[in-house]
Amino acid sequence: MYFCRINDNIMKAKQTQTEKISDTNYKMDEKDLAILTILQQNAKATVTEIAQKVHLSSSPTFDRIKRMEQHGIIKQYVTLVNNSKVNRGLMVICYVSLKEHNKNAGTKFIKSILEMPEVIECYSISGEFDFMLKVVGENMERYYDFHVNKLSQADNVGHIQSVFVMGTIKEKLVSVY
Repeated sequence: MYFCRINDNIMKAKQTQTEKISDTNYKMDEKDLAILTILQQNAKATVTEIAQKVHLSSSPTFDRIKRMEQHGIIKQYVTLVNNSKVNRGLMVICYVSLKEHNKNAGTKFIKSILEMPEVIECYSISGEFDFMLKVVGENMERYYDFHVNKLSQADNVGHIQSVFVMGTIKEKLVSVY
């Protein structure tokens, strides 16, 4: 199985440092879970604001956040945007099957996907298809261009099925409770 994490540049720099630390077990407690919940709701919350909400002082709160970052529990901080307001109103779920199923072929496909800014998420999946991509674009014409000139030209692509998202019903972060 393959897993792609798009926009991975920030984490690559910390990866070697984190790998050493994340090998050790870190037991999260209720305070850590509360901190994670607050950060998921507002990644811009200050340490002081978080500390007040979890009933700790700033120093131990800061230490807990840093420890969770070092152990890879907190992977990165992001800003969620309204796609239509940044001219990316078309969202497409693409299911992709590969022609060959070996490590080299899969790695080549993943490398090509990582270079496509239209692809904002990529998952290795089971079943009829090998990958599920979340693609955003300006409009149908741009998606057609992406499909014909980029995605279908990627190494080892066998079959592509596109599903157009009509609307978002629920979009949620991982609940830590």
